[in-house]
Amino acid sequence: MKLFVGLGNPGAKYAGNRHNIGFMALDRIAADHGFGPWRRAFKGLVAEGRLGDEKLLLLKPETFMNLSGEAVQAALAFHKLALADVTVFHDELDLAPGKMRLKQGGGHAGHNGLRSIHGHLGEAYGRVRLGIGHPGHKDAVAHYVLHDFAKADQDWLDDLLRGISDGAAALAAGDGATFSNLVGLRTAPQRPSTGQERAWAAKLPAAPEAAPLTVDTTMPDTRSTLQKLADRFR
Repeated sequence: MKLFVGLGNPGAKYAGNRHNIGFMALDRIAADHGFGPWRRAFKGLVAEGRLGDEKLLLLKPETFMNLSGEAVQAALAFHKLALADVTVFHDELDLAPGKMRLKQGGGHAGHNGLRSIHGHLGEAYGRVRLGIGHPGHKDAVAHYVLHDFAKADQDWLDDLLRGISDGAAALAAGDGATFSNLVGLRTAPQRPSTGQERAWAAKLPAAPEAAPLTVDTTMPDTRSTLQKLADRFR
């Protein structure tokens, strides 16, 4: 069994917050892959299902962000899982909005949810870092992460969540490269090949032809009789 943990804060007040993108990722996986209903367990909400050959438990801690480690520890102890079987989905200020990076182990970079997991279990778990961008100043971070995504964010957010769902089976199987590629196909679609570009160009309307150059012959002839006679013999 593998454990996917989404970080966030419980309750409708926080549901659309940037800090809750981890919850959103798990909700999309559960909905798209036919997981069982969410139920209360391990100080959180859990849903069970299968992705490919892997049995998977999804966990959304309801302890609030800074106590997330309590829920993760309870789930690991009950199912006798190793920390290497855990992947945590969380918001990442240091990545541009819509970007995703995988990481195994390492520090918590001040993220309260990761800090709590570190304190209870150590750092040797996987992370799916989901970029939300940075407000520009550290004093604005708390306000920024605890507010909802803007309407302008909805397109890239939906693409990112769809990509995570597309690649979830590969991630559960330990194939991080395929997972990253499938996310990338949603968030950064490939440019058309040269042949496709030519096909597109052929469909463009043709540029209008330039009008033929004409000479105005209606101007009156002001030459003298002597000039006309001289021009005839040139």
